[in-house]
Amino acid sequence: MGRVSTGAPYPRKSPLRAVVAASCAALLLAAAGCSFGEPEPDPAGEPPNLPTPSVSAPAGAGQQVVTTVLAKGLRVPWGMAFLPDGGALVTERDSGRILQVGPGSGRDGLTVTPVRTVPGVVPGGEGGLMGIAVSPTYATDQTIFVYHTAENDNRIVKLDLDGAPTPILTGIPKAGIHNGGGLAFGPDGFLYASTGDAGNREAAQDQKNLGGKILRITTAGKPAPGNPVAGSPVWSLGHRNVQGLAWDAGKRMYAVEFGQNTWDEINQITKGGNYGWPQVEGQADDRRYADPLVQWRTTDASCSGLAATDRLLVTACLRGQRLWLVELTDTGTVLGQPRELLTRRYGRLRGAVAAPDGSVWVTTSNHDGRGQPAPEDDRILRLVFTDGGAGRS
Repeated sequence: MGRVSTGAPYPRKSPLRAVVAASCAALLLAAAGCSFGEPEPDPAGEPPNLPTPSVSAPAGAGQQVVTTVLAKGLRVPWGMAFLPDGGALVTERDSGRILQVGPGSGRDGLTVTPVRTVPGVVPGGEGGLMGIAVSPTYATDQTIFVYHTAENDNRIVKLDLDGAPTPILTGIPKAGIHNGGGLAFGPDGFLYASTGDAGNREAAQDQKNLGGKILRITTAGKPAPGNPVAGSPVWSLGHRNVQGLAWDAGKRMYAVEFGQNTWDEINQITKGGNYGWPQVEGQADDRRYADPLVQWRTTDASCSGLAATDRLLVTACLRGQRLWLVELTDTGTVLGQPRELLTRRYGRLRGAVAAPDGSVWVTTSNHDGRGQPAPEDDRILRLVFTDGGAGRS
């Protein structure tokens, strides 16, 4: 595990110029110089004239972070997952709807089409329709998976866009808070789900309780082979409330976690790892528990979504109203200091996912009862790095 950030330098500190250049390379998949600063508005006009992550910018060319609004007028968009055609399926937490965003374009962005409402979703507090994952074999089976709050529990169901959903894992604890909700397929082809402690702190350390865990299951909802305990879906434990999951190019797994009052965390997740809650919040230097890769004060973070693109982790924060960018070394430790972007520019940020084209999609969450919605909220944003001189007068 890497050391955490407490406001002091990391043991391995790189100059800011190196961090910026490597971060650009991560998003651009090319070694090109760039400059971080306040993100610029999209210079390319309305979609579909979207900027493309460059792979051929000359060395030393100025680069800008470009933010494009892909969709607006949504209500608490929570999970995002991409289809083979490049469009995305997006869940709305409180409405229980699944929306398809793109790939076609409309007058004000990508087309947004409601494709179905998931029956049995019972929204309330932090619960509702949350994570979504597209089957790795979607082209042949047309199957998607969602994580949602039901009448008596949180559950994972599989469905297509026409048929009735089939519950595959039920009995995940629910409450008004700490429902987890992350859902994603790992590089191994198994389905991972993140759960919260549902306000029951001790559940996180109870191997028989599904709360406060990261779960690893088959597409039938059974414990995946190779789990730490045979017959159990638990992959890791000791979590307070995890929502975002991601894997880097080296197939290492990461999760972003809400702390209580002191530290929010990004952890590197390992098989059978114990992340300490409720005994530990943040770094503990206790061999029984895994220390965070990086941590922030809750006022600066409270992050939900997590995306990995090459050697860069991008996490979207609610209370902190910003993105944090964390650069990784080849071995998965932190290089340099994390950088913040979009700070208080779009309000509360919820989802973050790496798109097939190398951009990063981010959602706002200003209609979740804790934000101050702008007229266009909630929105889906697309972030790329592009030539700072392109399209400017």
